[in-house]
Amino acid sequence: MPHVTVNGNEMHYRDTGGDGFPVVLAHGFTGNARNWALTVPALREQFRVVSPDHRGHGHSHKPLRQEDYELERMAEDLYGLIQVLGIEECYLAGHSMGGIVSQLLILEHPELVRALVLVDTAAEVPQTLRAKERYEERQRLVRIAEEHGMGAVFDEQLKAADPRIRENTVFVETWREQFLLTSREAYIYGAHGMASRRSVVGRLGEIRVPALVICGQNDEPFLQPSRDIAAAIPGGELTIIAGAGHTPQIETPAEFNRVLCGWLEKVQAGVKV
Repeated sequence: MPHVTVNGNEMHYRDTGGDGFPVVLAHGFTGNARNWALTVPALREQFRVVSPDHRGHGHSHKPLRQEDYELERMAEDLYGLIQVLGIEECYLAGHSMGGIVSQLLILEHPELVRALVLVDTAAEVPQTLRAKERYEERQRLVRIAEEHGMGAVFDEQLKAADPRIRENTVFVETWREQFLLTSREAYIYGAHGMASRRSVVGRLGEIRVPALVICGQNDEPFLQPSRDIAAAIPGGELTIIAGAGHTPQIETPAEFNRVLCGWLEKVQAGVKV
């Protein structure tokens, strides 16, 4: 996988699909470019697909300071990568934390993004009861990361996973391998950055490009935030993926790809969406 130096850090990325219009995919917290492995094949025949690893994740540089994991810095990393690759305009899609980063990027560099896709994300820290429970659990896991490291965090998450997932040894090993590519500092400070981030709800009306908001039907903490984002962006469109949780691009890839590719094809054709 190639890499470039952006903002003083080495950033790894995948770039496939040739000369088509660029689609940039931003992964979520504790993920990496491989989170889009089931999405890229559906896009690359028509589009050039760029999927980076955020700082502290995957094979990108893993800095050690708290301020290194401010979401604004990740947005500037993504902007820097796009500039280095010579991309003047792109379709931008972000999942979860990557969706937050994508919102920050388009608000600071609107000229760069021709269409926006936000997947299971929020424009501010969610305040529902389920979201607060999720926050408390994340804080417990942060303490485990501080005291025992990322392997212990993975083991705790596995305990809470669906039994069918735990029984799938191949899936579990792949999940563990990818999860452990996230550094301890990225986990601790990234969690803090997401929990303390500033709201951008009041700025979503500035987005003037086609926007699609996708959320898994079972991802309760992000259902209302997704509705709010779609309502706040002029002409924003919301799609709920049945049977999916927080990662529809992995859990229900066929339906996710159908929705994403169909929408991008309409944008590409200039059809009002």
